[in-house]
Amino acid sequence: MKKHYFLQWLFFSILGIVFGIIAYHFWIEKLFFSTLLFASFSCILMGYCYVLISAKIKETEKIITSILQKDFSLFPKKEHFDDLKNASVKLYYQSKEEHNQLYSYKNLYDTILNKLEIGLIILSKNKEEKNWQVFYCNPSFMNILKIPKYNNWSFYESKIPEFYNLIEKTSYQDSQDFIDVSIQESSKQSYSIRTSRITTQHNDFCVISLESIQKIIDKKEKLAWNNLMKVISHELLNTLTPVNSLVHNLEYITEQEELTKEDQDDIKDSLKIINSKSQQLLHFIDSYRQVAELPKPKKTHFNLKNCVENVLKIFNTEFKNKNIEIVLNLKDFHIKADEKMIERVLVNLITNSIFALENLQTQKKISIELQEFNNRILIKVEDNGGGIDEKIANKIFLPFFTTRQNGSGIGLTLAKSIMEAHNGYLTYRKTENGSSFEGWLI
Repeated sequence: MKKHYFLQWLFFSILGIVFGIIAYHFWIEKLFFSTLLFASFSCILMGYCYVLISAKIKETEKIITSILQKDFSLFPKKEHFDDLKNASVKLYYQSKEEHNQLYSYKNLYDTILNKLEIGLIILSKNKEEKNWQVFYCNPSFMNILKIPKYNNWSFYESKIPEFYNLIEKTSYQDSQDFIDVSIQESSKQSYSIRTSRITTQHNDFCVISLESIQKIIDKKEKLAWNNLMKVISHELLNTLTPVNSLVHNLEYITEQEELTKEDQDDIKDSLKIINSKSQQLLHFIDSYRQVAELPKPKKTHFNLKNCVENVLKIFNTEFKNKNIEIVLNLKDFHIKADEKMIERVLVNLITNSIFALENLQTQKKISIELQEFNNRILIKVEDNGGGIDEKIANKIFLPFFTTRQNGSGIGLTLAKSIMEAHNGYLTYRKTENGSSFEGWLI
């Protein structure tokens, strides 16, 4: 059918040209009536061909217009001998597929963002514009602040002025801050606010996230309790399971009418093991009490540098025997804290570093540093023992977690608790060649 259409156009085009040539011939011969007749036929035929071509061009224009307007309700088909339309049909279906993919991705992203518990609002503006517009806003954001969605960012100034002014102060650049917001005259709640600036060729975007501090704390506490229960359960099972087995064995032996010497030896061995396991359990409970019932610091004024030097004297023999080099960078600070507790922190951190260096074949080194930054005292203990495996790095401060065969697993936990009891904190940082523990006194 399409081929017939093309041949029809070709036939009438050639026929129109032939009639035009004949009309020109009659014009030369001054036969004006014949000239007019054939010229009319030629014009009619060429006009008909023009109509056929125009129809095809309009079909192609319709397809291109649909692409521009993102209207993909058409179902155009390719035709033989019509390269222009075929190219537009191909472009149409490519654009349609890309549009469907983008729409699918948009639905996916919207679904994910809408289910987030974190409030999220994304602002956008053109390079030539001054005012920000709301590009996206998830339900959690509106629910947290109890506000509707506006397209114009400036509308939020009257609804949530504290939040709006805080974002204004950041100049819509990368930042993190905290804010207490009173919603609908209720008690104030604390939120963590993060802003992130993203720049593209034509637009600027500002991504603002809003998360309740209480929810963050609840999640951390729940995770900490779960991890602690796992460790305690593991320790109790390891201790009580063999004891329970031995008790059953003793019951069996004592139920016999006569006890042989071998039975008596079994009873003695079993009692020794039970005693050993009991002592192990008592040690575990005592270790737990040290962490759970940490006494209130008895603060006095003392020289922190002298405190570090006194602790190092305890390890002098061990340093020599194990060929450990000590690098000191100690500034002289007088602080008010519990000296015995700070000594305990240093002992635990140095002990931890010595253990990390046990299998090191190259020069063993421990660096201890006392510095001051922004009115905060830094106590840093660093070693070149290769660092802590990333898989367990988030568990090192967990009570009773240890990689040492005879370790109690409370050294780092206790050190962290002591620093927090002094309103400070203890952090771990992996270095290029080892580990660094940084205790900050505020």
